[in-house]
This record gives sequence, C-alpha cells and structure tokens, in this order.
Amino acid sequence: MKKTKMILGLSLVAMSGLILVAADHVDAPSVTGNAADITDMYTFQGQETSNLVFAVNTQGLLSPNATAGASFNENVMIEINIDNTGDNVEDLVIQAIKKGDKMYFFGPYAPSATGTSSTIKTASASGSVEISKYGATAITSTQNGMKFFAGPRDDPFFFDLGQFQAILGGTATAFKNPGTDTFAGSNVLSVVVEVPKTMLGTAASLNVWAETKKKQ
Repeated sequence: MKKTKMILGLSLVAMSGLILVAADHVDAPSVTGNAADITDMYTFQGQETSNLVFAVNTQGLLSPNATAGASFNENVMIEINIDNTGDNVEDLVIQAIKKGDKMYFFGPYAPSATGTSSTIKTASASGSVEISKYGATAITSTQNGMKFFAGPRDDPFFFDLGQFQAILGGTATAFKNPGTDTFAGSNVLSVVVEVPKTMLGTAASLNVWAETKKKQ
C-alpha cells in the first residue's frame, strides 16, 4: 500500500454544526496568496439532505486577471479533518491533491496517525475531477456516492472591512445594514466534496477543520 508523507503547512481550525463558516484572509508572508493559504472553510447540508458538503477555499483576494494564472500546487495537499467523538482529534480525513489537470480525493477514512504529519492512503481513493478553468463552465464529477469540484470561484466571504476598522478606531459603534462587501469582485480557488452522512459516523454533531500540508 503506497503512502505519501505530508507535513503541516497551514492550519485553520473551526467548529462545525449544521452550517460552518470560518474565515482568514490575512496570513503570514510565507503562505499569503499561495496554494497553502486557506481563506475559508464551509460545511453545510447538501441539496440532498442525506449528504454533507465540505468546501475549502484557498488563495484569497485574487483579482480577475490573477485568477486565470492561479493554480493548485502538486506538492500541497488540502486535508479536511473530521472529529466525530468530541475530543478535537481527527477520526476521519478527506484529502485532496492535484496531479496534472485533475484533483484527486481520498477518504473519508481513519488516518494512521493524527496531528501535523499525514500520509495519503492511496487504497482509500474516492474519486477525481478535472480542475475547472476560470471563465469556463464548472466541472463536477460523481463517484462512489460522492461529488467533487476543484477550481476558481467568486469569494463568498462577506465582510465590511472599512466599517470594522472604524469600530476599532472608535469612530463607529456598529456595522451598517446593509454593509459594504469589501471582497466583492475577488476570487478564490475552491475544493468542494459532497459526502453521504453515513460515511461520517453516527454522531449528532461534528468538529471540522482544514489544513494544507506540504509534501516532504
């Protein structure tokens, strides 16, 4: 059984319920804007209510011109960690890694080790999808009861940064309604996987977080 070792590059931790939203649009210089830079993670019930959707966005604040040249990195794995026992340790992982013009997915499966170092259990491959190109029709695939997508998307994160700074500076006391979408017109690279809930255990709630890990 072939395994590829990956070492932690960047972590984004968040707590999940039926809907999860976490955001991080500013990072250390070593990861900002590159394939290891996670901006957001979302977890929500799929259109098919028996499924759960995991979406991880990377490389935030891409302009339309920059989006066309942005790409996933074959040496950076995106890993979704799922805790279904409430101890904040991953019980299952879903892994995505680029090879050529496709994104390959593995899991969900129980990892052989937890923490900052991961391996890819190739025997647990779940599917692949051609990476969508900017400006083209989105490509999805369905395999083994799961659905997959990888490619550029409009940044869904809404935040009024100017008003937030005004609140911090003491010149405002609350957000406006409606606010200003600071990130309007910017894009991200997204990895999305839809999974039957039966593959995730029987817990009433899950803790979910995403990491990017660099190949060693």
